[in-house]
Amino acid sequence: MKSLATLALLATAAFAQAPATSKTFDMYFLDTEGGHAVLYVTPTGQSLLDDVGSAGERDHDRIMAALKDAGIKELDYLVLSHYHSDHVGGFDALLKDIPVKHFIDHGTAHPTDKNVVVGFEKRYSEIVGDKRVTVKPGDKIPVTGINAVVVTSHGKVLKTPIPGAAALGAGKPNSACATFEPRDESTVDPDNGNSVGILFNFGKFRTINLGDYTWNAEKELMCPNNPIGSVDLFLTSHHGVDASNSPALVHGLRPRVIVMHNGQRKGGAVQTFNTMYTSPLLEDIWQLHWAFGGGTENNAPGRFIANVEEPAALANAILAPPGGGRGPGGPPPTAAAPAPGATPISGAGPARGGGRGGRHEGPAFWIKVSAKADGSFTVTNTRNQFTKSYAAK
Repeated sequence: MKSLATLALLATAAFAQAPATSKTFDMYFLDTEGGHAVLYVTPTGQSLLDDVGSAGERDHDRIMAALKDAGIKELDYLVLSHYHSDHVGGFDALLKDIPVKHFIDHGTAHPTDKNVVVGFEKRYSEIVGDKRVTVKPGDKIPVTGINAVVVTSHGKVLKTPIPGAAALGAGKPNSACATFEPRDESTVDPDNGNSVGILFNFGKFRTINLGDYTWNAEKELMCPNNPIGSVDLFLTSHHGVDASNSPALVHGLRPRVIVMHNGQRKGGAVQTFNTMYTSPLLEDIWQLHWAFGGGTENNAPGRFIANVEEPAALANAILAPPGGGRGPGGPPPTAAAPAPGATPISGAGPARGGGRGGRHEGPAFWIKVSAKADGSFTVTNTRNQFTKSYAAK
């Protein structure tokens, strides 16, 4: 097993040799039907894939399409946040189609978790050998062109404030902790709390990915003091389910933009929407799917949603909404040509599906974010090519 110090030396040498290939830090939030896979491509051209979705051709093909779109022929880092099937199921297929230099994980699975993929840890360890690095909070993943700091791993959280982020609230009391109410998590799969969570910095731009971190664990990270400070872009914890995404986390991070990696029937709970909409600095929510749980009163306007349901099913949800909550209205999505690598299902219009319940096996659309070092960034829905730019603050 390699150490992060060894990786840092290798990364320094690579950084000295490799010219910058882009002026932006690019993020691809991929539709794995309520699973998890995010591709990060740094301004120097290095790549980090966080999780690989579920087993089968569906998620694998979508990941490979994004890698092709980004021009990635070899992954520098593969992060496995934890060992549930919707996060590691595509592992074997990925390794057959693209080389991976380094593997990042949280270590051994929680011993009582019944949903950890059977036999995965042993097979994973045998396959990756000394390319594997197990991280702890405070470690820096030496991907070049950005700073990537581990803030959660193996049930532990960052306690030392992020250096240089005091002006953003790092190390200061989190007022959202005052109303925090702990939950009974006896039915929550415990390996979720082992998730590797990473804070990414590119100049003044900041974004965070906490895998499937859960409600009570969020308090351990964010209370009483917030070690992270505010972020520009927040990826919802745990697909946007209401077993995560507490106000202590979301309001404490004060994101300008939130991306929800939900499925049609997984994530997008009314409570989660309410927490997001009441976050102090929120400007917009972008979703990978129209969420049946949120209903018409909560889902973002259609142009902010990458994958929508078939018209008949969507009409039924509108006519018989689940009720509750609040959210913005908005105009219908605008039709446009899909982005490269994001072709709609033949003859079916916009891609559709969900993490639980209805789902499809064809191509789908991702949400792409491109950030600049000054803190400005753009978000693009590849279904309709709707793009919105957010100025530096």
